[in-house]
Amino acid sequence: MKTIVSICVAAAGMAFAADLPEPKFRALTIDDKIQIGYGVATADVDGDGKPDIVLADKTQFVWYRNPSWEKFVLAENLTKQDNVCIAARDIDGDGKAEIAVGGGWNPNDTTGSGAVFYLIAPKDRTQKWEAIALPHVPTIHRMRWVESPRGGFELLSVPLHGYGNKNAEGEGVPIMAYRKPADPRQPWETNTLVKKWHKTHNFDTRGKVLWVAAKEGIYFMPRGRNGDPAPWIEIATNGIGGFGEVRAGEGSLRFLAAIEPMHGTNVTLIPLESPNMPGTVPGRVLDSSLVDGHGLACGDLLGIGRDQIVAGWRAMGARNAKVGIKLYTSLANDLKEWRTTLVDDNGMACEDLCLSDLNGDSKLDIIAAGRATKNVKIYFNESVR
Repeated sequence: MKTIVSICVAAAGMAFAADLPEPKFRALTIDDKIQIGYGVATADVDGDGKPDIVLADKTQFVWYRNPSWEKFVLAENLTKQDNVCIAARDIDGDGKAEIAVGGGWNPNDTTGSGAVFYLIAPKDRTQKWEAIALPHVPTIHRMRWVESPRGGFELLSVPLHGYGNKNAEGEGVPIMAYRKPADPRQPWETNTLVKKWHKTHNFDTRGKVLWVAAKEGIYFMPRGRNGDPAPWIEIATNGIGGFGEVRAGEGSLRFLAAIEPMHGTNVTLIPLESPNMPGTVPGRVLDSSLVDGHGLACGDLLGIGRDQIVAGWRAMGARNAKVGIKLYTSLANDLKEWRTTLVDDNGMACEDLCLSDLNGDSKLDIIAAGRATKNVKIYFNESVR
């Protein structure tokens, strides 16, 4: 494993850095024939107690069975336009994931594009699933099952643009919450949590807080006990075109990781002293070398008691630019100095990535889908703690 950047200023910092585990990953390609790989996630699809991998590809939604990684099609050709996102989680406690998907992807059509479906599983989950169309707004882009303050789970969906937007101006982006009825073929309760920004790209729900990366900045909303939206609080603003990705880091100190601008070059760190911190917080750039940054995750892969940052980039439209994935590790609890490790060197044009312990060794592995590289890869975490 090659360390690209390793900076320690103080002697104490150097001593701590020497004690850090050296990141080590074993890459396994489980599919080298995907079309785009818009979204990747993990959940136990078949109920065997192992997390499987689910993927939103251009025309298909698929899953890969752990540990053989055999591929099965959930649904395909649901819309004329591309698929774009997938959400998978066990929301009813039966040990098997419920799955919702988004398609009809056309970011330039802010009035007629988009589609949201709930997939009803057959008895044999390796066969095709039944797709139930749900209400939607145009340019659906990201979705996720989250715990609801009202109990149970909700499906949150976040579009790229507001209705009828042109040049990222006009009506605000509506973030929708769906509640699944006992019979998913019956009407679903839907609520608009916010209709505020112009162009949002991704969101996170870690710590039961909604974090949103938007053209205007990064915002968060703690949700009330009855599920009613609380006031949105601005955390960070910038002047280089907004944020594309945001993930919350936890452990001995809390922080946000972000990619800026949208599809941009910078991995930015935003320390958080309090979950209810008002006002904006200055960010600090950890890396400015990404080319079309498009995947981000936070987790403690090394077992050091605080999260690391994983970022990927795809270099779409850039000539002779390498693609890949990097791991960023703070050298001490003050989050001031960081070590950067190259996980994949030009073998993953990262469209999306996530973290999960796939083999039950209590270490988070990295799962990524590559657009130009047409692949899905697992980076098994073999770091010695």
